[in-house]
Amino acid sequence: MAVILHIETSTNVCSVAVSEDGQCIYEQTERGSMSHAEKLGTMVDEALSFTDNHAIPFDAVAVSSGPGSYTGLRIGVSMAKGICFGRDLKLISVPTLELLCVPVLLGSHPLPDDALLCPMLDARRMEVYAALYDRALKPVRPVGADVVDDQTYKVWLDERPVYFFGNGAAKCMEVINHPHAHLIEGVEPLAKWMMPLAERRFLNGQTEDVAYFEPFYLKDFVAKMPKKLL
Repeated sequence: MAVILHIETSTNVCSVAVSEDGQCIYEQTERGSMSHAEKLGTMVDEALSFTDNHAIPFDAVAVSSGPGSYTGLRIGVSMAKGICFGRDLKLISVPTLELLCVPVLLGSHPLPDDALLCPMLDARRMEVYAALYDRALKPVRPVGADVVDDQTYKVWLDERPVYFFGNGAAKCMEVINHPHAHLIEGVEPLAKWMMPLAERRFLNGQTEDVAYFEPFYLKDFVAKMPKKLL
């Protein structure tokens, strides 16, 4: 039996879920909030209380590992590490772009066999964090920070259909403008979608060093002066 607590934080979503043998038994999501530390701490505490009250022992903690919001990743990974240290649990990292693919693969949207998946996270202006995967989640193009224009994905679009989704996808569709480009709306990186990826990693022994694990920021953090001080 594998019981895993899942933690996901992004710019506008904090999400916590608990899975047992592939089934989600607890879930809580907060949208539209920038108070990651406050919201996530309360949500995790409630999830832990739920499992303690039901005498459910944990095997591991899974956390969304990036790329994404610097603050969200830092807070989410710190929270996951704290639980692992406190309860002597394994730590599992789930790449955020792979996580985004799960609801697309499990959803009702029909995908042709040769389809490519392109999850996108908004990185402001016309830049996104993106990657390309086939339907088996095998990387076709590695994760990168893309400044999107009509040529960015053309080599793959000329060959087969590509499905774009995530909070960075809609703004790119007008400039991509290709008959093989398809937009799937409403796809969010929620903790409950980590279950198949996290449990597969757990069963394969793919866990992280709790002391030394760092999230995948992709780009260096650049501090900005608050507007009220300018």
